[in-house]
Amino acid sequence: MGLSVAEAFYLLLRRSNAIAPEVTPPLRLRLWAAAIMVENVISHVCWLWYFCHPSACGYVLVCIQDILLLIPIVAGFLLSMLQDRHRPVWPVVVALAPSIVFAALGIIREDEVFMGWMRMYVVVIFAMLMVYLFFAVRRYGRWLRDNYADLENKEVWQSFLILFVFVLLSIIYLYASEETRFLLYLLEYVCIIIMALLLWRVETLQALSGSTRPEEGEQAGQTQKAPQAIPVDIEVLLKKHCENKLLYLQHDLSLSQLALATGTNHYYLSQYFAQQGLTYNAYINGLRIRHFICLYQKAVAEKRTFTAQQLASESGYRSYSTFSAAFKQHSGKTVTAWMRDAGE
Repeated sequence: MGLSVAEAFYLLLRRSNAIAPEVTPPLRLRLWAAAIMVENVISHVCWLWYFCHPSACGYVLVCIQDILLLIPIVAGFLLSMLQDRHRPVWPVVVALAPSIVFAALGIIREDEVFMGWMRMYVVVIFAMLMVYLFFAVRRYGRWLRDNYADLENKEVWQSFLILFVFVLLSIIYLYASEETRFLLYLLEYVCIIIMALLLWRVETLQALSGSTRPEEGEQAGQTQKAPQAIPVDIEVLLKKHCENKLLYLQHDLSLSQLALATGTNHYYLSQYFAQQGLTYNAYINGLRIRHFICLYQKAVAEKRTFTAQQLASESGYRSYSTFSAAFKQHSGKTVTAWMRDAGE
């Protein structure tokens, strides 16, 4: 409980990151993470009260408190990681209403059957949330590749792991009994791990707000109002303002920033890349990899010493692992294999 209090104060009062100082995380995500820590503290206090004043009604009330607070807060945390649009949490709250009804009937009629229904219903809610999150994360990944050149600190596949752990903990919590009390003690240790995981995720996810994110309203308006015909000079504009000026070497270059630099708009560029069968991310990676190849060939011709990491950095990549994955996807070979074949 003390760890949760410390993390809650840290998340609420400190605006800079200790884990990844170069990353600016979403404020909304930081607040939801702090809410999880606060809920953990409230849950511990309620259980301490129950252990001091044990009763069947008190047990049910403590469980209801956990359900009403934890599930919506976890949902809010996971949904706030998806920054392509604002996703409300209230549907999750509404969906939990039947579980409260089951719990209330269990108290009024003193019937354990209703508590069983409540437990099963909560598991169903978590399962529905997992299915929704699966499709939402896939859509978010496509949105990232259509709008951002660099994906470092932006992808959120870890949200599946976080949700899976929460589901597992909830099942243990809901179905634990006196005979399996050791599971509750195990739960305490696992909670420490999940709290550390949440803090790491908050501090390593880059916020996509402000000038780096396409405005949703503007984008929607263009989608509705803009004609389907793509201006014929977009390829020329990209050649002139992006390729010739080496604009693609700029870190975190977004589609909106490229549209501004080329004098066109987000909608036309998006449609142009779609017609070419490309994502924006693939287009920028292609230019950067060709730049890497040119640097490599020049360094070999001049007989200069170099490393692949150095050339990758000069080609616009902050992370060599990101470059390596992009290079293999683009060329079908690893960087090492390509360099070996090129040197033969």
